[in-house]
Amino acid sequence: MNIAKFALILCVAACTACVSDAERSRYSAPRPVPHYDVPAQVIYRIDDHRFISLENYSDCHHGDTYYNDTKESIRKKLGRNGIENFQGRLINADPTGKNIVIPSSQPPERACSDRGCSISLIYSTDSGRTFHGMVYVKTFDPFNRSKDYTVAVTNDRFYLAEKIQDDAYVLEYPLVQGIDLNRPYPPGVRGSSFTASRKPTYLSGLRSPSGQERFT
Repeated sequence: MNIAKFALILCVAACTACVSDAERSRYSAPRPVPHYDVPAQVIYRIDDHRFISLENYSDCHHGDTYYNDTKESIRKKLGRNGIENFQGRLINADPTGKNIVIPSSQPPERACSDRGCSISLIYSTDSGRTFHGMVYVKTFDPFNRSKDYTVAVTNDRFYLAEKIQDDAYVLEYPLVQGIDLNRPYPPGVRGSSFTASRKPTYLSGLRSPSGQERFT
């Protein structure tokens, strides 16, 4: 081996060693999403034409979720390995059909970092044409923790209730056209909070048109 060729090999080896893991990850290709030959499953139905489907799944906890409205020809991919893992109660009861809220969680075996996992829900104020997200809980056990939550949607708000022992702590979020729940609310728009024991009838009369209140 001549001196020039040996020097080139040393140079390449040295440059490779200097690249950090973070820099190397910038050039690595993303993991391909596997494709499974499986039929779509309806895991949550609002009414006869609006529903959430689980597709391209390997099991009940790992797949792609879509929001579908066959009447309005809407089909939106919501994510992968998230929506289908919510274990709580969900009531989409807005009679106008404009407001929709869909919470998520994580598969039971997925580990969180030492800071926990930030778990989100998505909401729409235009009948599911666009969705926006917000974190509703940070936890080290998202799958089991989601069992403690109830989400209920009306024509102008949604309730996020967390079960705490024999009561529940309820956050009330306003839903008006185009609102960003991650920013200060527009003038005159307010939310609130209360315990269910102080307003025991806050869910009275709220019902999904299909009657379904949990993902299946």
